[in-house]
Amino acid sequence: MQKTVIVIAGPTASGKTALSVQMAQLFNTAVISADSRQCYREISIGTAKPSAEELAAVPHYFINSHSIREEVNAGIYEKLALGYTNHIFQNNNIAIMCGGTGLYIRAFADGIDDMPDIPAGIRTQLNEQYALHGLAWLQQQLQERDPGFYATAETQNPMRLIRALEVLEATGQSITTFRSATRAQRNFRIIKIGITPPKEILHQRIHQRVDQMIHAGLVEEVREVLPYREHNALRTVGYQEIFSFLDGHISLDQAIEEVKIHTRQYAKRQLTWFRKDPAFQWFDSRDPAPILEYVQQQLSAASAHG
Repeated sequence: MQKTVIVIAGPTASGKTALSVQMAQLFNTAVISADSRQCYREISIGTAKPSAEELAAVPHYFINSHSIREEVNAGIYEKLALGYTNHIFQNNNIAIMCGGTGLYIRAFADGIDDMPDIPAGIRTQLNEQYALHGLAWLQQQLQERDPGFYATAETQNPMRLIRALEVLEATGQSITTFRSATRAQRNFRIIKIGITPPKEILHQRIHQRVDQMIHAGLVEEVREVLPYREHNALRTVGYQEIFSFLDGHISLDQAIEEVKIHTRQYAKRQLTWFRKDPAFQWFDSRDPAPILEYVQQQLSAASAHG
């Protein structure tokens, strides 16, 4: 049978983790996380890591594998995930990949271009400017200096905008010039599954999850990582808002409300990203039966051809 990676993607709170554990148990295999924050040991509550039971149920890769002080990006992830896949394939024909970081999944499936090295000073300077002038400043800079990139960019994502400005500053060229259209050829098959419940239910789940995070001690977790607040991993929903609360800029209730709003916006961006890829087959995450049936069909069709 051909070696196969089953990718389970979708927005935050859509039920990816539970489905990936169920599927890994079915095929007696392991799960590779494709989440850009769950790899960090220091942050667990705000990243909605799999529970202790889920982690014990099947082997997981790229969960608690790094410290927040380490740099992890899509290029690093591509190499790591291919290594994890080879490791799983030594004993199994199937591996499960699960996560919501679209860029990591694309890097794994199609390869990613080598990006230029950025001198640390440029990154620090841009982060300082962002801290001073906010998101609108980043947007304006890119709109003026790199309108081609800006037209298709995730304009609400400061990390992506800072990254594009870093490349501009360091090389004088648009980040788009480093993105070639050549796709890496993988020696295994990839089945892409997209899952999401209807919008109202997704929003309800997001609100419940945020309340659960607060109850589980999110504020304490954020307080503990205050010394690392400039790190990319923490420039993200669930941490930025609580930093604002800890700085005394907003009340806790306001911070919680903002986490909910920003998480809904993030989920919408995730869906937009994944829906651009026609290889994804979409399902309602509340009913796993058709998903498992589809995967079995794909696998038996492949083995028939093989």
